[in-house]
Amino acid sequence: MSTQTEAGIAPVAVKPPRAGRGLMTDGRRRSPVAIVTMAFLAVLWTLPTVGLLVTSLRSRSAQADTGWWTALWNGGWTTENYRGVFENTTMGDSFVNSVIVAIPATIIPIMFAAFAAYAFTFMDFRGKDVLFIAIVAVMVVPIQVAFQPMLDLLGPRGLGVQGQFISVWLLHTGFGMPLAIYTLRNYMSTLPKTVIESAKIDGATHFQTFWKLIVPMSVPALAAFAILQFLWVWNDLLIAKLFLSDENKTVIVSLQGLLGTQGQGSEFLPAGAFISMVVPMIVFFTLQRYFVRGLTAGAVKG
Repeated sequence: MSTQTEAGIAPVAVKPPRAGRGLMTDGRRRSPVAIVTMAFLAVLWTLPTVGLLVTSLRSRSAQADTGWWTALWNGGWTTENYRGVFENTTMGDSFVNSVIVAIPATIIPIMFAAFAAYAFTFMDFRGKDVLFIAIVAVMVVPIQVAFQPMLDLLGPRGLGVQGQFISVWLLHTGFGMPLAIYTLRNYMSTLPKTVIESAKIDGATHFQTFWKLIVPMSVPALAAFAILQFLWVWNDLLIAKLFLSDENKTVIVSLQGLLGTQGQGSEFLPAGAFISMVVPMIVFFTLQRYFVRGLTAGAVKG
């Protein structure tokens, strides 16, 4: 940015205002209303997690008699609930099963969706628009309506893989790909076409262009969808309960089984729930810097 007074006088550079008290890094003034609102929302969003953590450190009688906030000044902390989760239940094995389910069920749909999004964005073939509309339309179909046909296909009358990890991988891949293709295609459409044209002039194949140019530039969108897909698979109850056996049940299914028919084991639920949150929180905080950028890119241009 520069200013010029009279003719013949060299322009003088004007430095942008530095970020300081009351100013953001781009020079705009901070909004007190926005700061207060965001602080309130952050506290409101964190409050249930804090309550869950405090409850998990209280005895069964304390959980039933008083609210969790009373422990903040009355004390009475205990770690017996966490010890009981691993000693009296199969939560440890279920935790490993959830990792085995979630990682492939996150990587596989992203890999196939990235290939499809590249084709829909940078390749020309007959029926491309119709096929893309059909894929997007699948997103409005509830997954519950597909359970009966999938039970027949994957069960003893079909492929015979019900109760195995591969059945859950296939289901999460099929259910997650429409949204992944839509999200990645919108992001890739914002990438500069000149880079792709230059790669074609240099003789690069579609495979080389995809891995050496498109994938590195699409990391924000890939990471954003990886977070969503991983959280969905990790917290899934219905698919894991229907298509996995008791020998390889996930942590969410085990959490449901902690509470007996007479209410026994209720003190283990908060501890087990908090343990199940550890891995999703690690994944989210590791990839969060890509999350907003990956979701908002391509939101206007499609």
